[in-house]
Amino acid sequence: MTFTQLRAFALVAELGSLRAAAAALGVSEPAVSAAVSALRSDLGDPLFRRTGTGIALTPGGRALAVRARELVRLAERTRREVATATSTDRLRVLATPSCAEHVAGAVLDAFTRRVAGAGIELTTGSTDCAATALADGDADVVLGVRPAPAPGQVLEPVPFLRYRRVVVAAPGHPLAPRTRLRVEELAAARWLTGPAGLEPGSEEERWAAAGGSPPDVERCESEAAALAAVLRGRGVLLALAHAVRERVARGALVRLPVEGTPVSGLWWATVPGEGRAVAAARALQRFLTTPDATSALLARPERRDRPRPTVRVELWS
Repeated sequence: MTFTQLRAFALVAELGSLRAAAAALGVSEPAVSAAVSALRSDLGDPLFRRTGTGIALTPGGRALAVRARELVRLAERTRREVATATSTDRLRVLATPSCAEHVAGAVLDAFTRRVAGAGIELTTGSTDCAATALADGDADVVLGVRPAPAPGQVLEPVPFLRYRRVVVAAPGHPLAPRTRLRVEELAAARWLTGPAGLEPGSEEERWAAAGGSPPDVERCESEAAALAAVLRGRGVLLALAHAVRERVARGALVRLPVEGTPVSGLWWATVPGEGRAVAAARALQRFLTTPDATSALLARPERRDRPRPTVRVELWS
């Protein structure tokens, strides 16, 4: 059994034909057929049978397909690690949208100052794609909402920041004079959010769902843009409490007394489990729980303009 044979079979199982696998590998169809035949002989299992619409994997073929995909991903990841080991530790960080906008840039800048030679590629993506990105080796660590593992997947999350969100509006908003509000009463209001809406798996999503039907949201290009619209009286926002504290204190915003608020949540640093995390990802996890990381967050001034984006690539599932 060789890696070349396993890679060929993984593609046959995924694409459903020898011809498609050969095209993906850039080799001839007989070459793929020979690789699969060698596996059949080695394992004593036909692995798949031809059908009128393609192929059907045997039970042994299904088991091999899962393991072959894992080995192919591990081999590709190993190649990337070896390629970068002689120059710099290149860490691929995937941050969920709110975390990417508000804290990821600051803590990653602090981390690179502390760890000489560390190189970081920061991307942003929804929580729904985070577990897959870790499984496929497209990300080494996920910052933000804690991703739900796929079946059979082991993840190791570490909490690094507790936050609170409050509902705010402009002083002239029709709801501003109210002394008590239920979540469902906000359904008729214009509800503004960042690009991810109420992020899947977050405490904000659970809080909204607990009030009945979650409100329809109008997504803006960033939470900073949503806040700017709220300041102009164009809606309400479930905002990070520390980000609006000064504006609430000076009367530019009003905190609405909505039941269940403030909403408390955690942002996590999540890496693959079972010893699959790269050393740089572990180092970042440890750093995020240190006073240096906390200082980097507390030192940030309140944003008054649209933030300069820290995200270089966007991945949306």
